Amino acid sequence: MVYAAHFIATILACYLTARILTHPGWPGQAWAWQSPRAAIVCWQAVGLAIGLSAIGLPLSLGLASYDVPTGTALRRFVTDLFGGALPATVGPGQLVLIALGATIAALLLGATTRSVLSTVRAQRRHRDLLALVARDDPAAPGALVLDHPSAAAYCLPGVRPQVVVSAGTLRLLDGAELAAVLSHERAHADERHDLVLLPFTALCRALPWARWVHTAYERVALLVEMRADDRARRLHADGPLAAALLRFATAPARVTPAGALGIATPPRCRAAASDGALGIADTHLDARVQRLLAPGRPPRLRVAAALGMAALLVSLPISLFLG
Repeated sequence: MVYAAHFIATILACYLTARILTHPGWPGQAWAWQSPRAAIVCWQAVGLAIGLSAIGLPLSLGLASYDVPTGTALRRFVTDLFGGALPATVGPGQLVLIALGATIAALLLGATTRSVLSTVRAQRRHRDLLALVARDDPAAPGALVLDHPSAAAYCLPGVRPQVVVSAGTLRLLDGAELAAVLSHERAHADERHDLVLLPFTALCRALPWARWVHTAYERVALLVEMRADDRARRLHADGPLAAALLRFATAPARVTPAGALGIATPPRCRAAASDGALGIADTHLDARVQRLLAPGRPPRLRVAAALGMAALLVSLPISLFLG
């Protein structure tokens, strides 16, 4: 039972960490906005630790009679199962718990696989479309231009990432604003932010009824945009990027295709309601503009403490599976 208690403690620690990162009245959210890269690492650790603990908790209960770490107990159970000599202490109740752990693992792995395949298919279709209708334009160096009146600027990630802007965006932004937006989108491609969001996309697919999953996804999506803003502000002043975001906020239409990361329309959970997408996007834009207009220095001590907590959250369930 001691190993099950460790998994329960990890789940509780993940819950408290998520609350600290999201509660508007606590310092965790302000710190996360000041250091989005470290906050993204914390969210990744929370997601991984919860996933491993959700699998490990029923397994540890079902394999408690082996009285060894969960990973070792699982290997011994498999050996005994195929050898036809299960211990007498492993009864029907324990087998149900072991099957539940295996089911959760299969569910999470299957959701991740489906998310990857659906995203790759959407990106492939859009690349084929771009090959037919997009064009180069000296006004947007290194990007493809779509002759579309709506405001759009996004990165199509992958092995061959592509930055795309619309003709409406070229009319909407001046030269400095457009350069900052292009740097923002290239940051998405360079740091593979699509992979950062992938675990949370899979959780949304696996647990479409869980509101906390959608909240976590939205938080990470905002942090990803803030991180790309930070990359852009290394090369450009804060003013042009903030002005570009404000122009996008007042644009009549903002378009980002499936599988892409857009400057003004954050990706959504697959199961999220479409009627709330615009409100979420506007909230994200407001937060990013405020952050650009009133920048703060990341508190190094809090960053170090947060990264240490992230390492601790992940290390405990991993050690139980590897032990």
